[in-house]
Amino acid sequence: MDRPAARHAYTFTEYLDLEEVARVRHEFLDGEIYAMAGGTPEHAAMAATITAALGRQLDLQMCRVYSSDLRVRVRATGLATYPDVTVICGPSERDPESATHVVNPKVVIEITSPGTAEYDRGEKLEHYKTIRTLEAIAIVDHASERFDLWTRSGDGWQLRSFGSGETAPLHAIGVELQIDEIYMAARNA
Repeated sequence: MDRPAARHAYTFTEYLDLEEVARVRHEFLDGEIYAMAGGTPEHAAMAATITAALGRQLDLQMCRVYSSDLRVRVRATGLATYPDVTVICGPSERDPESATHVVNPKVVIEITSPGTAEYDRGEKLEHYKTIRTLEAIAIVDHASERFDLWTRSGDGWQLRSFGSGETAPLHAIGVELQIDEIYMAARNA
């Protein structure tokens, strides 16, 4: 009787070694290493627009906005990933196992793609919710003008959705994002 091939469970150290020499980015979850999809011009334009809008509004003495080059590790669940946009307030805290990964984001923003929308809104969102410092998570839909914002409320999370003509307040960092500005960037890409 044939048996399915056993999966190799990678260690975080093996993932770090691969990531240092890889030409593409990878995400690490539950001992598995997944190649991350390349972005479209629309995706890149949306991320750049959000990053610029946050940068204009943030008190850079207190908080900094980072592009998708920043590596975030969710210590409670083991996820290591590259959010599209991350905000950290105060000094960044590094993962004890990797000086290239931070563990204290205050806000993360993910822009979905056709291949990641379900994961971004499901499993990845649940991983993010376990980060003790995180106060807001935004999921920006790639296909429709929908900006979902989860904010920490006591021991739970509350969801508000925003669309065309609306402004999404990120109270955690004292800024607002104009939904039309984000999607105009995608339309003009």
